Amino acid sequence: MSCVHYRFQSRLTYDSLQFEGLNITVGELKRQIMRRERLKFCQLKISKAQTDEEYTDDDALIPKNTSVIIRRVPAAGLKSSNRRFVGHQAGLSAKSSQTGDSSLLSLEQLLKTENLAEAKASEEDKLKAVMYQSSLCYYSSRAAALLRTSASGGAQEFPAASCWRWTTQTERES
Repeated sequence: MSCVHYRFQSRLTYDSLQFEGLNITVGELKRQIMRRERLKFCQLKISKAQTDEEYTDDDALIPKNTSVIIRRVPAAGLKSSNRRFVGHQAGLSAKSSQTGDSSLLSLEQLLKTENLAEAKASEEDKLKAVMYQSSLCYYSSRAAALLRTSASGGAQEFPAASCWRWTTQTERES
């Protein structure tokens, strides 16, 4: 049995793929690697390990005992599932909040929104809402109300955390 040694660009070690004959086509090698590694929704680019020359034709023959490097490429025609990069409009939303666009959510509405990633608001307001929502469970209801007014731009600031013992000592001294 003949074999081809392959490794993905991100891996350090080579794996071997056995086949019958003296050569294997690039297309057949891709199919066997995708089946063996259980890959879906991607294309593979194969290049020689020694010369870094890429095999572009699926009918090209790879001789036995050759070492190749595999690179995964997203399949053509598929959209990215990562929503952060689809329709990136951070600059537009920041400008529209400065001009007073009524279609954007106010900070008060944003503080109550569950899905901030899909909310239509400026990035600055989203960050304020994230900070508020992530720290809400640590404060009492009174402190949370103070935090909400300071997050929405109110004049009242949230009191800094202080030690009870230190507070009572300073009150005794004054």
